[in-house]
Amino acid sequence: MATTTIQLSIEMKNKLQDMKIHPRETYEEVLERLLEDLQELNSETKGDIKRALHEIEEGRFRTHKQLKTEMGF
Repeated sequence: MATTTIQLSIEMKNKLQDMKIHPRETYEEVLERLLEDLQELNSETKGDIKRALHEIEEGRFRTHKQLKTEMGF
């Protein structure tokens, strides 16, 4: 395995630290997990996300408050 050094802000390092599943997990393992999660998004899912973001931008959504009112809560 090749070893390299990367520069991270303290904020980014803290975010990676918070993402650890267990204290002994390495930052490499955290990054591998994050990359796997990104790769799992297939084209259909990416399309669904793109459509949902477009609907939100157009204002085609309901807030939790609106849904609660509609459902009688």
